[in-house]
Amino acid sequence: MITIYGIKNCDTMKKAMKWLDAEDVEYHFHDYKKDGLAPELVDSWLSALDWEQLINRRGTTWRKLDEGVRNSMDQTAARAVMLDNPSIIKRPLLDTGSERILGFNADDYAARFSV
Repeated sequence: MITIYGIKNCDTMKKAMKWLDAEDVEYHFHDYKKDGLAPELVDSWLSALDWEQLINRRGTTWRKLDEGVRNSMDQTAARAVMLDNPSIIKRPLLDTGSERILGFNADDYAARFSV
């Protein structure tokens, strides 16, 4: 089962889920704010993806971080920030079971799901 991680009110999440629905791709939606975020899950993402890929540096959550935290960010700090502020994680994060895909691109999704 495919799991798509993110937050409900994100426009990119809405686009990705709309695409998955239109192409009849079954998935489970995991809302960080409603369902929480387990440390083990973040650790599995960090073992598959670089922390710099996972952190959304263009969002308001990043801009609201203390400048010292932003300037000293490393994998350990990124893990702590993601657990404290899941909104900082780039969205959507799609877990197919065999790979993790960050962001939404309709052509990329079509190629991955053979549509």
